Amino acid sequence: VQLVESGGGSVQAGGTLRLSCAASGFTSSTYCMGWFRQPPGKEREWVATRVRLGRIGYENSVRGRFTIETDNAKNIVYLQMSSLKVEDTAMYFCAATPGDICYVVDSFYSYWGQGTQVTVSA
Repeated sequence: VQLVESGGGSVQAGGTLRLSCAASGFTSSTYCMGWFRQPPGKEREWVATRVRLGRIGYENSVRGRFTIETDNAKNIVYLQMSSLKVEDTAMYFCAATPGDICYVVDSFYSYWGQGTQVTVSA
């Protein structure tokens, strides 16, 4: 099982970015797929999770601005981010674990990518 994130970068506040999480070794549509982030000097925090049956949950501060999208044919999960804020600056991680019931704590996830940096400037 491997997860590889990409798409991070530097953007001004109000801008958009789309992060990609390319999965291999398993079928992402059958797993809980989560996005987490770790702001500078802070602990890792949950951002969003896509449940196997397609339901998606978002952390309150990103709801309405971030969207999880999936391309099952390519086995890629995206995090579309819009109206970015300075406080969204963080290292973003993709995570996966098998199961039908997904949780928002990072210890629940078995597999992690290496992360991709997102920097939002004022």
